[in-house]
Amino acid sequence: MEGKNRPVRVVLADDWKLLREGLAELLGQAGFEVVGRAGDAEDLLRKVGAHRPDVAVVDVRMPPTHTDEGLRAAAEIRERFPGTGVLILSQYIDEAYAVELFGGGADGLGYLLKDRVADLDRFVDAVRRVGEGGSVLDPEVVATMLGRRRDQDPLAVLTAREREVLELMAEGRSNHAIGEQLVISQRAVEKHVTGIFEKLELPSEAETHRRVLAVLAYMQA
Repeated sequence: MEGKNRPVRVVLADDWKLLREGLAELLGQAGFEVVGRAGDAEDLLRKVGAHRPDVAVVDVRMPPTHTDEGLRAAAEIRERFPGTGVLILSQYIDEAYAVELFGGGADGLGYLLKDRVADLDRFVDAVRRVGEGGSVLDPEVVATMLGRRRDQDPLAVLTAREREVLELMAEGRSNHAIGEQLVISQRAVEKHVTGIFEKLELPSEAETHRRVLAVLAYMQA
């Protein structure tokens, strides 16, 4: 990102104009620079190409079919404009969308339920984190994943504490924040994180990518 002190630049895409303009107003008040607004995937791609924002906030379902146009546009943004992060907003929990979104790597990617917009601090933090190259995965999606198919649980090798750490990792929390939440030392958190990576036999790559892979290991089971 050019210039540490410049605002995070955002393009918003949602076919509901009221929500689109409301998000633009909220982000502007929070110090972001909204450089483009789009009501469909085609316009989104045009505006991302023209403005090269730090992050595109994209609704999954947009015209004309209101199915997965936003997701397909997000994939194209990742391919054509790798410097732009993508934060997907979805009305519903959809495991397939989350898996497909994160399947090619986690840096500069996020998936949030639209309800999170009501929590302005959380939403703003997610936009900023993705715009700065981080990753965000909605905690409700994680909770759904962690509550299903216990009889075929691929994470059975993890301890209860490691599962707690994994869920907080998926929310995008740092080791320090995890330690504060669970009231344990950062050293203990690091030990649990290392244990998760080893037990799930994740490849030795950048830690940010491995953290998301740990969650995807369950989601893809």
